[in-house]
Amino acid sequence: MKKKTLSVIIPVYNESATIERVIAAVERADIGVLNKEIIVVDDGSTDGTREILERVAGEGRCRLFGHAVNRGKGAAVRLGFSKAAGDFLIIQDADLEYDPGEYSLILRPLLDGKADVVFGSRFVGSGPHRVLLFWHYLGNRLLTTFSNIFTNLNLSDMEVGYKAFSRKAVLAILPELRSNRFGIEPELAARVAARNLRVFEVGISYYGRTYEEGKKINWKDGLAAVYFIVRYGVEAMLRRFRE
Repeated sequence: MKKKTLSVIIPVYNESATIERVIAAVERADIGVLNKEIIVVDDGSTDGTREILERVAGEGRCRLFGHAVNRGKGAAVRLGFSKAAGDFLIIQDADLEYDPGEYSLILRPLLDGKADVVFGSRFVGSGPHRVLLFWHYLGNRLLTTFSNIFTNLNLSDMEVGYKAFSRKAVLAILPELRSNRFGIEPELAARVAARNLRVFEVGISYYGRTYEEGKKINWKDGLAAVYFIVRYGVEAMLRRFRE
């Protein structure tokens, strides 16, 4: 019987300080009987990240794709999805905020055949969570609640970067994905809800960064998220009503 494969999608933009360590951590991650492919999408980096990735790809450690100019996380995720060959796919940020050692936790509902999509959550579970900015925490909770109103999901962390999918789920939503920047997070929640996919949530550890350490999302992205929640949430509601 052919072994199934996990595709790890790593969107990256100007992460020269961490990207090789992230790839090494993904390589070490224990995923049991699954094969593993690492797909890195360089989103127009200008800080030397691309040169590091070309070397790593030349060593056969990842498959490298990219954009000539920065287009945003959503565009990178969509490109990564389109290139992945795995039976399961997971998004791995390139900044070491999420631990690849926890793949087995996130994949379990998928491997058990109980889920189509698994969201990590920074707000549940017993793993370590770095204590950072209150207003970020509050903003995340408000955006998640607002998203849940439209999607009728009861997520605790819609904005989380760790999301895993069956191949069937990705093929169902990929033709509909439009977001280029961080709007990909509320759009993914809306698309899976609209398709009535089975969604599970798993508590994860979180090793967050400050802006001084390179964190990129800001208050403007939070305001944009409100727009995307409404835009894609309404589409999800209309699809459910039609069906």
